[in-house]
Amino acid sequence: MNLSGSEILLVEDEPLLRKRLTASMARWKAQVVAVSSLDEARQALKNLSFDFALVDINLPDGQGLDLLRENRFSPNTGVVIMTAEDGVKSAVEAMRLGAGDYLGKPFDHEELPIAFERSRQLKKSARLREHQHKKESKNKELFFFGENLSEVKEQMEKIMLADRRLVEGLPPVLIEGETGTGKTSIARWLHQEGPRAEQPLVEINCSSLPESLAESELFGHEKGAFTDARSTRIGLFEAADGGTLFLDEIPSLSAAIQGKVLTAIEDGKIRRVGGNREISVNVRLIAATNKDLRQLAMSGEFREDLYHRLDLLRLRIPPLRERGGDILRLAKQLLKGLAERYRVEKPVISKAGETRLTHYPWPGNVRELAHELERSIVLGDSRELDFARLHKGAELARDSRHESTPPSDWQEKDWTIPETGFDLEETIDRLIGIALEQTGGNVSSAARLLGVKRDYLRYRLSGKRS
Repeated sequence: MNLSGSEILLVEDEPLLRKRLTASMARWKAQVVAVSSLDEARQALKNLSFDFALVDINLPDGQGLDLLRENRFSPNTGVVIMTAEDGVKSAVEAMRLGAGDYLGKPFDHEELPIAFERSRQLKKSARLREHQHKKESKNKELFFFGENLSEVKEQMEKIMLADRRLVEGLPPVLIEGETGTGKTSIARWLHQEGPRAEQPLVEINCSSLPESLAESELFGHEKGAFTDARSTRIGLFEAADGGTLFLDEIPSLSAAIQGKVLTAIEDGKIRRVGGNREISVNVRLIAATNKDLRQLAMSGEFREDLYHRLDLLRLRIPPLRERGGDILRLAKQLLKGLAERYRVEKPVISKAGETRLTHYPWPGNVRELAHELERSIVLGDSRELDFARLHKGAELARDSRHESTPPSDWQEKDWTIPETGFDLEETIDRLIGIALEQTGGNVSSAARLLGVKRDYLRYRLSGKRS
C-alpha cells in the first residue's frame, strides 16, 4: 500500500518505539502526529482528521480502546491496534468496537502498510454498504441481447478483450440511449464480465444529486468543510477505488464538477471538499446519458474536454421500438422472471397481444415494457395476455386492408378516393403498420419499403406529430 501523503495518528507512550514508528512512517512520506496519552489523542482527534490511527492498548491514563468506545474516530479513519503477545482478548474486543486490524508486539514495521490496507478496505466496504442498493445475484442480472443488439454485443465483447489485456488504466466507456433502454444493465454487464468483477461497482444517478451536495458525494469532504461536515467522509470515487464507478445522466453535473471528474480520469487523483491533499484513486469510469453528448458539448451545455475524454469507447443502445422481433423475445424472458417472482404460472401472449407489443412505440422503452407486463400479471384476469390497454397505435396492423387503403399492386386508373372521403393520417398509419408487419417490426426495413427515412417513421410512431 502507498502511504504517501496519508495522515496518521500514532498513540504510543514508549518514547523509543514512538520514535522508531514515526521514522518508519515518515520514510513512506506519511504525515504523522505522535502523542503519548489518551488526553493528547482526544485533543488531536478534536482538531484534526486522520486517514489512519495506530493505537497502543495500554496507555498511562487508560486504554486505547477507550477512544473506540467513545467513538472518537471519524467513520473513515482506519484504526490499527497494537497489543502485547498475550493481548488476543483485547484485540478481539478492538475489532468488535470497529478497529480494522491489530498487530502483536513486537512486530516488523513493514507489516504496517498491510495492516493499514486491511483497515482501509474495512472502511471502504462500510461506505459501499451505505451507498449501494441491494443488488440481485449475477445470474439474475442478465441483459437481453437479441438479434438487433448483436452489434452492441460485439462491441462490448471487444471492450472486454481490451480490458483483460490492460487490467489497469482502463479507459472510460460512454453509454448513450433513451431513458429505459437498459444503460444501467449494460454498465453492470461490463463490470461483471471484466477484470474488476471482484472489486466494487458504485452506481449513482447524477440527476438525483443536489448541486450543493454533488461534489461532496463524489469526492468526499473533510471535517469542518461546511456546516454539517461533522466528520471526514470519503466520496464515491474513493469507495470505488480498484473497481468501477457508474455515473448515470452525467450531463446533470455542473461544469465545475465535470472539471473535477476530468481530473480524476486523467490524473487518477481527487481532492476532498475542504482538503488540500490529493488522493490517488484507481477507478474505471462508465458514464451514461439519454441526451446527445456531442450536441451538448457543441452548444456549451457540457464541457467539451470531458466529452472528448469520454467519447473513446461509445455504446449506443437503440430504443425498443427499433428492435423489431426482439420485443417479443424480450417480453417472454421478462414474463418468465415475473411469473417466478409472483409465484404464478407463466402466462402466454395472445396473437393480438403480440401485435400490440410489436407495434406500440414504447416511449419508456424496456422499463415501460417490464411495467406493462408486471401490471398485466397482477391486474389481468386471464392467463392469456392481450394488452388491450395499450395505445391505439398498437392496433395499426390489425387489419391488413382498408377500403381507403390502396392494394399493393394498385394503379392510379383502377383506384379512386371514396366519395365519402377518408382520413389521410389514419391511412398513413395503416400503411406503416402493414410495412412493419411485413418486416417483422424492423423500422429501418419498413422505411425502405415505404421509400421514406427511418427518422420519419420514428417520428410517426412516437405519436408526437400534431
